[in-house]
Amino acid sequence: MTKFSDRIKKSAKTSPIILANDYDPKTPNIESKTLRNIKLLSGYLCGIKINFHLLLQLDKKQISKINKAAHNSGLQCIADIKLNDIGNTNLITTENLWNMGFDAVIVNPIMGKKSLKNLVEHSHKKNKGVISLCHMSAPEAKLSYELEIKNHSKKQQLYQLFLDWALYSNVDGIIVGATYPKIISYCKKSNRGKLSLFSPGIGIQGGSAFKAKKCGSDYLIVGRTILNSKNPVQTIKSLVDDSII
Repeated sequence: MTKFSDRIKKSAKTSPIILANDYDPKTPNIESKTLRNIKLLSGYLCGIKINFHLLLQLDKKQISKINKAAHNSGLQCIADIKLNDIGNTNLITTENLWNMGFDAVIVNPIMGKKSLKNLVEHSHKKNKGVISLCHMSAPEAKLSYELEIKNHSKKQQLYQLFLDWALYSNVDGIIVGATYPKIISYCKKSNRGKLSLFSPGIGIQGGSAFKAKKCGSDYLIVGRTILNSKNPVQTIKSLVDDSII
């Protein structure tokens, strides 16, 4: 089995779009709607992301069915739980995710550099991926991810430290919101091609697919802009066109 970073790169030959299938929990028939999305949109996607609140709502059988359908359509499956705990809990959690068919997990590096590296090593042994937060897309993310900190003798912002840890830990990619194009450019330049950039926040949150790709994003995570569209196929086609630079 190939490693996650190679699998998603292969899936993205025609599109860099990852569908954030993050329905509101009150939405009826989430499983069937998700399966419909995979069938309808898979030709314009490279992956599907499922958030924590849906993992809590759907049972193991439903999640496994969704992931199997995605794999049959050539898509990679990402569990977005922003995992951050002690080492043993992280390993048990990811083992359960892998057993349900997920290919990668999004984690919070605040767990610490050594814990992150350990999780990456264990995941890579199973050809699974770890994507680490660097800077999120929400407006309030600026208040935390751009905090100035003192790291030994040098001062830097928190997202810069998280980038350093991501490089040290050999993660498969980092999250940098499309709403912060200057930080995308900084991270792309600083990681020297060693990390893929995954950018949420396209569309409703104000991020531009074209600008994100131009600044260095490799994969674009899009949710409500597609889910709420009256014509999701046309919407996603436009996003794919906008991402071509």
